[in-house]
Amino acid sequence: MFPPKILVAGIGNIFLGDDAFGVEVVQRLSNRTQPENVRVVDFGIRGFDLAYALLDGYDLTILVDAAPRGESPGTLYTIEPELSELDELDPRATEIEMHGMNPSRVLSMVKSMGGEFRRMVLVGCEPVPLSAEEVEEGRMGMSAAVSASLDQAVAMVETIIRKTLEN
Repeated sequence: MFPPKILVAGIGNIFLGDDAFGVEVVQRLSNRTQPENVRVVDFGIRGFDLAYALLDGYDLTILVDAAPRGESPGTLYTIEPELSELDELDPRATEIEMHGMNPSRVLSMVKSMGGEFRRMVLVGCEPVPLSAEEVEEGRMGMSAAVSASLDQAVAMVETIIRKTLEN
C-alpha cells in the first residue's frame, strides 16, 4: 500500500494583517524536511491554482488559514469540515474571483469539475479584525497574538501529517 498523498495549502493575503497566517505557517513548514508524499504550497490568494492542485486527488488536504470564529486573537482551531455540504451549494458559488481566495468557492469549483475530496482539515487561527480603513488600505504585518501562535500551528500541522502517515 502506498503512503497517503498529502497537500498542505497556505491561504491568505500578506497585505491584510493576520490574513497572512496561512502563508506564514507554510513558509515555516517549507523550511523543514517533509516526507516525500507531502506537498507544502503557499497559494496566497490564487484560488485557481489551489483548485487545480486539489484535482490531483490528495488523500488529505490541510488548509491553513485565518479563521474568525469569535475567540481571542491567536486562538488555533482544527476543523474537519463536512464535505458533503458542498453538494448543497448554489452553482454560482463556483465563480472564483481572479485575484481573490474564497475557500468555499474553490472547493465548490473543484467539486463541479469532478474532483473528489477524501479528507480535509482546516488549521485556522483567530485573527485580529481589520478596521474599515485597513480593509480598504491594507495592513502589513501580523498582530503579536497571531505571530505568537505560528510555531504551535506548525506543530499542529506536523502532528496531523504524522498521525495520518501512521494509520
